[in-house]
Amino acid sequence: MESFLTKLPVHVTLLVICAIWLLPALGLLITSFRPREAILETGWWTVLQNPFDANFQLENYIQVLTAEGMGQAFLNSLTITVPATIIPIAMAAFAAYALSWMRFAGRQVIFFIVVGLLVVPFQMTFIPLLRAYNFLGISGTFLGLWLAHTGYGMPLGIYLLRNYIGTLPKDLIEAAQVDGASHMTIFSRVILPLSLPAIASFAVFQFLWVWNDLMVALVFLGGTSDVAPVTYRLSNLVGSRGQDWHLLTSGAFISTIVPLIVFFALQRYFIRGILAGSVKG
Repeated sequence: MESFLTKLPVHVTLLVICAIWLLPALGLLITSFRPREAILETGWWTVLQNPFDANFQLENYIQVLTAEGMGQAFLNSLTITVPATIIPIAMAAFAAYALSWMRFAGRQVIFFIVVGLLVVPFQMTFIPLLRAYNFLGISGTFLGLWLAHTGYGMPLGIYLLRNYIGTLPKDLIEAAQVDGASHMTIFSRVILPLSLPAIASFAVFQFLWVWNDLMVALVFLGGTSDVAPVTYRLSNLVGSRGQDWHLLTSGAFISTIVPLIVFFALQRYFIRGILAGSVKG
């Protein structure tokens, strides 16, 4: 009882912070299901007084997905985000293992250069990359955007994974080497299973960044309807239909549903990966 009373102020404070944090999202969710006329007449909070007479409908979502091109943009975002998350994870994991457990000249210098790239603004690379893409003929393609997101995500991925993989028990690596395992075997059967929390943490960061990206997609992919991501479509809704809140709120929730699913699916590994670096010796 005494312990509960001691922690009660902390719990109450956390509940208040969560309520304040979730209040705008709740208003956005309720608005997305309301008819346009009802939104113009009353605020979303009036629905809470009598929720059963709110006249909720799915017409807003149907109109956004069919008439406003959000459905195609949703598929385009999946086409962009899934490879742009998997490719840097694979490359960063290989690089992190090499920098942690393989002995070769200049290993520390390479790691310091990678860490230094974390502070370089990626906007500086737009012009030289666009010239290279035009020369190679991949400008305006999904392949070009995958490579761009891979390059921009690699420094953070290598930094996170190297710090985790480098702290794994050395005895495990040496025991596998004594048994005759190659580096590829050690990496696939020892390192990867033990590094799932760190990989999941980086996967969440990379997925959310790529899914919510607008600038990089607009620069390297353009804004045509067949390749435009959901963020571009949403920005057009804001620009051309700033008065249609029923469509804007529906489009906003369509764009956030996938990141929420990914985050909650990997939440357990995400927290373990974030905390792992703080408890390893």
